[in-house]
Amino acid sequence: MKTSTNNFKSIKLFSTICLIFFSSFVSSETLIKSHGISSFGSLKYPQNFIHLDYVNPDAPKDGEISTWAFGTFDSLNRYIVKGNAAGSGNIFIETLMTETADEPDAMYGLLAESIEYPKDRSYAIFNLRPEAKFSDGSKVTASDVVFSHYILLDKGIPSLKQLFANIDKVEALSTNRVKFSFKKPSKTNEMLMLVASSSVFSEKFFATRDFAESSLEPMLGSGPYILDKIEVGKRLVYKLNQDYWGKDLAINKGRNNFKKIRYEYYADTTAAFEGFKAGEYSFRSENSSQKWAQDYNFPSIEKGIIKKETLKDGNLGSAQAFFFNLRLDKFKDPKIREAIGLMFNFEWSNKTLFFGLYNRVKSFWENSDMAAQGKISNEEFSILEPLKSYLPKSVFNNEAFVPPVSKPDKVDRKNRRKASKLLKEAGWDIVDGKLKNGEGDIFSLEILNYSPAFDRIINPFIENLKLLGINAKHTRIDSTQYTERVRNFEWEIITSTYSNSLTPGLELVQQYSSKTAEIPSRNLVGLKNKAVDSLITSASKASTREELNVIIKSLDRSLRAMHIWIPQWYKDVHTVAYKNQYSYPNNLPPYDLGAFDFWWFDRQKAKILESK
Repeated sequence: MKTSTNNFKSIKLFSTICLIFFSSFVSSETLIKSHGISSFGSLKYPQNFIHLDYVNPDAPKDGEISTWAFGTFDSLNRYIVKGNAAGSGNIFIETLMTETADEPDAMYGLLAESIEYPKDRSYAIFNLRPEAKFSDGSKVTASDVVFSHYILLDKGIPSLKQLFANIDKVEALSTNRVKFSFKKPSKTNEMLMLVASSSVFSEKFFATRDFAESSLEPMLGSGPYILDKIEVGKRLVYKLNQDYWGKDLAINKGRNNFKKIRYEYYADTTAAFEGFKAGEYSFRSENSSQKWAQDYNFPSIEKGIIKKETLKDGNLGSAQAFFFNLRLDKFKDPKIREAIGLMFNFEWSNKTLFFGLYNRVKSFWENSDMAAQGKISNEEFSILEPLKSYLPKSVFNNEAFVPPVSKPDKVDRKNRRKASKLLKEAGWDIVDGKLKNGEGDIFSLEILNYSPAFDRIINPFIENLKLLGINAKHTRIDSTQYTERVRNFEWEIITSTYSNSLTPGLELVQQYSSKTAEIPSRNLVGLKNKAVDSLITSASKASTREELNVIIKSLDRSLRAMHIWIPQWYKDVHTVAYKNQYSYPNNLPPYDLGAFDFWWFDRQKAKILESK
């Protein structure tokens, strides 16, 4: 910690010496000042807004909501590589500004009451709220923001280095003013949005702790919840901080309504469902179509204790798929990847396993205006033509790739013939019942999995792959082993999801950039492509929603043509079941269900349940 601590001290000393200079410089320059920021400049809520439109500002602060989590945990720090962090481990930490659930690309002041920036967007200054405090009562200061940036850069998830690449320095101008300077000016708000989302840790707290070490000690945060109870690997309970500094902010009115939030951990999905039936937790978002169609008929449902409900989901369709590890030589040829994908029969799976409840994922930006459609448009062509040498010919010659519709038989003969043809073109043919190359090597692959619920989906896929002569196997391991193998790139095919956004920008670096292909990051497949890198840069510079949509359509068309995935399924509704003691606003927002955000405990409903 010595080197990092000295750096922070130097930065603070530099800030103090230059404070007068900076103050006079800022005052002599025309700055744009705002209570919020959006990608393209428009904000729904004015500076003096009272509360968000979709909340109940009079919601009581009462009761508990609980849900389940898979596997186990040995850390509460989600910002580092070490340890198996609890999914809720960032509940203590707040950001300078925060998003809403009814706008796709806007942020409003949270720890910071406002943002200031020049017309060229060469830097951003945040004015922290003087009342902002950590849960121990200490003030949140500009020094904490500076510390947070550099500690993440030094010891956080490696891919953050790429995300922060255009940030030149961060410095405290005063106790409540912090400045982010950028290496290059910009015509867009992308960098402003990035730094507005900065997480803020307590510098004092980490003066005696190593940020890089996984720990079960909760971070000192400024958020509305603090840790109440912990049973290592089994249970986490958070309680509402009665002294939460931000409870009266307009952005928080009608939110953070539960006195307690509890997470129960289960070793497998079957045990988790049985736990729900037994009343061990109160809220469940169901992602198994089989369970939803067949298993929600237990006594608590019939008595009205548990309510089963389908609610509209206006967000992006989840980009869920089988993903290839492109770091492996066996998957270098896209013809091989396409051939393997042809043997997953979605139509049979949907009819036989999913009760027809799902739609096929076709796009990385499913259910949005950013999904590529049909033949390449003139606008897309003008973007992609200079990158032609790095892209498959099908980007320009064919329609945007859509997985072929299979017959609802387990094996689609047409797709099987096409797959065999592609493999032969790639240098692989069936010899003595085995798929081999010219050197006699047998083609093998492994689908790695941690969930018993996926056995019924993966096993038929494995059987189909064996019909091509592939030595295919399905390996199921526990969640801890799975996390380690994925983190160390020791896998071939896995099921995962790319969490794309409605306003993609710099986060695309973490998911698709060559810069993050060989480090633990959200670039799961290890994609390296110069055309994709160029499109990521273009997306971060888009100045209008229309321009961004065309760029992302071009990216979507390119990614789909590369066959880096085998698209699975999604649904445009939330399928949820919960103890019938909760209420939610009538006007649910499109981009978040908000059960743990703006739902509330309804004491009248709870009293009715007492008599059942």
